[in-house]
Amino acid sequence: MLTLEYLADLWEENRPAAQAPVAEFPIGGRSFAFNSRPAIMGVINLSAESWYRESVKLSAASALRRARVLTEQGADLIDLGAESTLARAALVGEAAQTGQLLPVVRGLCAANVLVSVETYHPSVARACLEAGANVLNLTGTDPDEELCRMVADHDAAVILCYVQGRNVREVGDFDFHADLTAPMVEFFARRIETARRGGVEKILLDPGLGFYYRNLQDSAARVRHQMTVFLNTFRLRALGFPICHALPHAFEYFGEEVRCAEPFFAVLAALGKTDLFRTHEVPRIKAVLDTMGVF
Repeated sequence: MLTLEYLADLWEENRPAAQAPVAEFPIGGRSFAFNSRPAIMGVINLSAESWYRESVKLSAASALRRARVLTEQGADLIDLGAESTLARAALVGEAAQTGQLLPVVRGLCAANVLVSVETYHPSVARACLEAGANVLNLTGTDPDEELCRMVADHDAAVILCYVQGRNVREVGDFDFHADLTAPMVEFFARRIETARRGGVEKILLDPGLGFYYRNLQDSAARVRHQMTVFLNTFRLRALGFPICHALPHAFEYFGEEVRCAEPFFAVLAALGKTDLFRTHEVPRIKAVLDTMGVF
C-alpha cells in the first residue's frame, strides 16, 4: 500500500538527493529547463509488432502525420523505434531499421520537429544522426567512445538506459536488490563516464521500466517494482543529469482502461521528480503534469 508515511520516510532518508539540481541543455537549439519544467516525449512505433496500437505507424507518411498530432498535443520531441522490445517480437536487422527510420527522421527534421531514435545498433545510430536526429535513445549497454564521439560530433543528446543484458532484446531474469536504486547509480555512473570521455555532455538517464524481463511478468511484482523505481527516481538526480522514464502499463489492473495506466504512473513519476516523460498518451500526460503544476 502506497502511503504518505512511505513517501515521508523516503524523503527524509534521501533529502540531499531530493534537492540536487540536474544539468540543463539545449536539444536541437531549443532550451530544456529540466529543473523547473518537465518535458514530454511522444512515441511512434514503426514496427507492426508493437502492442500499443495507437502509436503504430507503418508508413513514413502516417508517421509524420502522427508526429504532427503529438506535437500539437504537447510533445516536446518525438521518439521513433523500428523494433518492438517485446520478447516474442521478431528481430529487425540494421539495414531494415535504417530504411524505415531515415524517411521519418528526415521528414521530422524538415518540419522542425525534434526527433529521438531508439536503437542499440551503432550503424543505425550513425545513419540517423547524420540524417539529423537530435537524440540517441540507446537501449544497449555498449556505448563505446566511438559511438559517444559520434553523438557529440552531431551536437546530439543521448539517453542511457538501464538494461540488465547486452541490449533490450537480450535480457533474461531481473536481478533484484534490497535497494533497487543503488545498482542503477553504479551502472549509470560508469555509463556517464564513458559518454563524457567521448565528448557527450547532453545526457539523460532511463531506468528502463518498459523492458521485458522473464521474472517480472507477475503483475504484482512488476507493478511494485515500477512504483518503487518511480518514487525513488529523484535519488538518481544526484548523478547530475535529468531522468527519462518510459511510462508502463498495468494490464492486469486496468483491463479495458489500459490507456489510463500511463497517466497513473505519470503521477508517481512526477512525484519522483522525473524530467522527461516518454509516453504514447501525450495529451493525457500533459493534463496530468499541468494539473500537478497548479498545486
